[in-house]
Amino acid sequence: MTAGLLIAGTTSDAGKSILTAGICRWLHRQGVRVAPFKAQNMSNNSVVVVTPDGRGGEIGRAQAMQAAACGIAPDLRFNPVLLKPGSDRSSQVVLLGEAVDTVTAGNYRTLRPRLAETAHAALDDLRTDYDVVICEGAGSPTEINLRDGDFVNMGLARRFGLPTIVVGDIDRGGVFAAFFGTLALLSRADQELVSGFVINKFRGDMGLLRPGLDMITAVTGRPVHGVLPFHLDIWLDAEDSLAYGRALGRPGPPRGTEWLRVAVIRVPRISNATDAEALAAEPGVRVQLTIEPAEIADADLVVIPGSKATVSDLAWLRETGLADAISAHAAAGKPLLGICGGFQMLGEKIHDEVESGRGTAPGLGLLPVEITFAPRKTLARSVGAGLGVPVRGYEIHHGYVSTGAPEPLLRYSDGRPEGAVAGNVYGTHWHGAFESDEFRRRFLTEAARQAGRHGFTTAPDTRFASVRERALDVLGDLVEEHLDTAALWRLIENGPVPGMPFLPPGAPAT
Repeated sequence: MTAGLLIAGTTSDAGKSILTAGICRWLHRQGVRVAPFKAQNMSNNSVVVVTPDGRGGEIGRAQAMQAAACGIAPDLRFNPVLLKPGSDRSSQVVLLGEAVDTVTAGNYRTLRPRLAETAHAALDDLRTDYDVVICEGAGSPTEINLRDGDFVNMGLARRFGLPTIVVGDIDRGGVFAAFFGTLALLSRADQELVSGFVINKFRGDMGLLRPGLDMITAVTGRPVHGVLPFHLDIWLDAEDSLAYGRALGRPGPPRGTEWLRVAVIRVPRISNATDAEALAAEPGVRVQLTIEPAEIADADLVVIPGSKATVSDLAWLRETGLADAISAHAAAGKPLLGICGGFQMLGEKIHDEVESGRGTAPGLGLLPVEITFAPRKTLARSVGAGLGVPVRGYEIHHGYVSTGAPEPLLRYSDGRPEGAVAGNVYGTHWHGAFESDEFRRRFLTEAARQAGRHGFTTAPDTRFASVRERALDVLGDLVEEHLDTAALWRLIENGPVPGMPFLPPGAPAT
């Protein structure tokens, strides 16, 4: 059996991550030992993986979600290269879970051979441990300016002989042109590996779509392996969809008489904003991503999420007027929550010679702490308690509380304090804490009281782990019901279809 498949996309957010997860869940149901793989991910949404020797490391959150679809624990090999953007021109390089360098457009070419070697070795290892590895590409495979040295898309497919499926989002429009153009700008050798297409997010009459499916097959010589319908329950871990003004999830009706309105500030270098998804899973909780001061004024609970550029994002809050809106919200006695970088912004001062190199910057002054950035990043899976109930989470941060002894929001299992509470203002470095169901319910109950939403009631039967598992099952169901799974099996077992026709003009041979 080959390494499996490469799932490429016409664009970012075309559906690569969810199609990979859905195929993984379908194979897992068949009893196949399957694993996900993304050679290089660029994302500030990551999770901590603890290795057998106790070392903590980071991988992209999407790969952790795909691992759950496979029924296995996350592994650093699933995402050997993670780039975490800290600005428009630079990213932190995380190699097999550990931050090792900073990459810019100027030095990426120098670093790339080392990154490629690590990624190739990781996939080689996975192929010995699993029956099938479903690989996810990045962006588009037709980034012709980046094809030389590529090890994520067609470069990976060429090296490992991977049959490649290209997925396109029909909801954006122009999906057939995107399929044709993607294929036509690949070199002859790359085109030989492209074995078909999948359409994502279709809503409408299949009878109207059918002529387009037939025509794209006729002009490219490649079949459409299926059409995935738009589905409202697919929203967890969708990092590319964290858009301004977007409501997260499908909030169920309130169990009480009132809704709780949550505004999550979409800072420019937002990191692990998926923390808000656990809040959005609660009936009667409407979670909105925003950059508008007016929406802060209208919210019951305001959340400042994590950031990969804490000091510069704090300056952005001030420039946009959001800092004043946040302070006014807190002064009105309504609840305010900062998570990781957001917690650091709420303190009195930030001393940062590591991430931004800007030295000391004033915080928002809403929590009695000062934050200092350490050269070595804290990476840990954390266990403890808060609000009288057990809590689990994970930590990814350079900053730590260097001054101040506030009332803690949480305590580690050994009794050490974590985070801070000052009246209606809360902060914690723990990501994922609100996935602990009873802690989430108790926090929201107190937040509703402080916001004056006395008719809001939490749902005692909401289990976030079950919500996530149901979402993965939906993806598996969609693959089984709407894709040609027999064709997928043939590709997995036999590799690329021989004799695929060349579509001109193609790109120069690489």
